[in-house]
Amino acid sequence: MKLRENDHIVGYVFISPFILGFLIFTLFPMFSSLYFSFTEYDLLSAPRWVGLSNYEKMFTDDDKIMDSILVTLTYVLTSVPLRLIIALLVAMLLNRAVKGIGLYRATYYLPSLIGGSVAVSIMWRQIFGDKGLINAFLGNIGIHTSTSWIGFPATALGTLVLLSVWQFGSSMLIFLAGLKNIPGTYYEAASVDGAGPIRKFFHITLPLLSPIILFNLILQTISGFLTFTPAYIISNGEGGPLNNTLLYSLYLFHRAFVFFEMGYASAMAWFMLLLIGLITLVIFKTSKYWVHYES
Repeated sequence: MKLRENDHIVGYVFISPFILGFLIFTLFPMFSSLYFSFTEYDLLSAPRWVGLSNYEKMFTDDDKIMDSILVTLTYVLTSVPLRLIIALLVAMLLNRAVKGIGLYRATYYLPSLIGGSVAVSIMWRQIFGDKGLINAFLGNIGIHTSTSWIGFPATALGTLVLLSVWQFGSSMLIFLAGLKNIPGTYYEAASVDGAGPIRKFFHITLPLLSPIILFNLILQTISGFLTFTPAYIISNGEGGPLNNTLLYSLYLFHRAFVFFEMGYASAMAWFMLLLIGLITLVIFKTSKYWVHYES
């Protein structure tokens, strides 16, 4: 009995760093922000209770918040499907017993490790600038332009989408793991029945990979809503031009640390949490129509 109690104590000691970190750096800030969302708080003076005023202000007295929601939804609905499609296609190409395949996998995964960094965002801003690599390439093929792709309203958000799609490595690895779990006998039987590559893909690969697609879809959707660094760096922290790159997270940052409206920013954060939760719930509810489990 004493040995069991000692084992429990040792176990709690080993997990205590995680528990303390979760309580101090996650749970406490969450409940603090929930409290602040009902207050007027500027980081310099004591919070003043205002009830639901911040939430009311979001939908009645803030023109920019709807713009930021629409920009974010456009970004997520564009980047996430493209990212998953490319990740799946590359995973299928890398799911082969080819010499040096490990090097190829590591190379394709590398952008996911560095893609969200400030350095890459600065590089991306230079590539799509008026004197960047894209315009230099177009000039070499006879299309001379001085357009700043990140400064032009119609293409500014597209540069962020391309940066997101470029970071498909994590989704690719998850797809690759799922592909390796599909028995090869299914494809052999389909070949005997005369099925071609396209039919095998839609009748074997996609149905058996649908739980992995659901997993990746939820992860990437949440990640898309939380995107901040590329939008901040590429737009110089302004969300321009004409608010076309003003993602919700960037606007939240403005309210919190530019205008010092921490109470209002906290309310925005909790609204984002509810929005992400609602979208995730919709994905789960609709998954019964397209996700297939072996059981």
